[in-house]
Amino acid sequence: MSYSHRFVVVVVLFVTCLITANIMAVKLITVWGMTLPAAIVIFPISYILADVLTEVYGYRAMRRVIWLGFACNALTVAALALGAALPPAGFWQDQAAYEHILGQTPRILAASLAAYVVGEFANAYIMARLKVATEGRFLWLRTIGSTLVGEGLDSAIFITVAFAGIIPAEALAGAVITQWLVKSAYEALATPVTYAVVAYLKRREGIEVYDRNLRLNPLSLAE
Repeated sequence: MSYSHRFVVVVVLFVTCLITANIMAVKLITVWGMTLPAAIVIFPISYILADVLTEVYGYRAMRRVIWLGFACNALTVAALALGAALPPAGFWQDQAAYEHILGQTPRILAASLAAYVVGEFANAYIMARLKVATEGRFLWLRTIGSTLVGEGLDSAIFITVAFAGIIPAEALAGAVITQWLVKSAYEALATPVTYAVVAYLKRREGIEVYDRNLRLNPLSLAE
């Protein structure tokens, strides 16, 4: 299957949201008494775009996009680490700030990459399976249902791997639940936008993909 420029645009937006969210996540904000990473403003958009890609182009295409996003994020982290390792100019006084904001500890990096892979594949898997089960009806059920699982796994894995043993267990659980609910609510509110984008792409692409006879193995890129 060949992909159009519209597919490329959505993929680029997905990867951009992912990388931007990982950079923004270092800042914590307080909204309505809740402490959240600044990435909350853009990371859920990556899940909305993932739903659009899976719904319109199918699990096979989304599987490749997920691994592309993983590779791009790893490249970004490597490039930022190289930038930190390069000797700063004598007059440049912001080396410590650069390392503090853009540097990621191995533990945070591992948490981020693991959460991304598990969460996105769970999201795409459920989207694909529910589309077959519902014969393409109830898009809202597929997008919200897949997000509840995907975002739940993402939040649980990232926060647990990154902060277990550092913050109390009660606070850990509270952080997981808060992020999960906020991210899921974000996508639920964006459902009308998802419907509009999906309808537009299906109309322009002239496709309707059902993953009936496809092995949904995340590592099988040959299919």
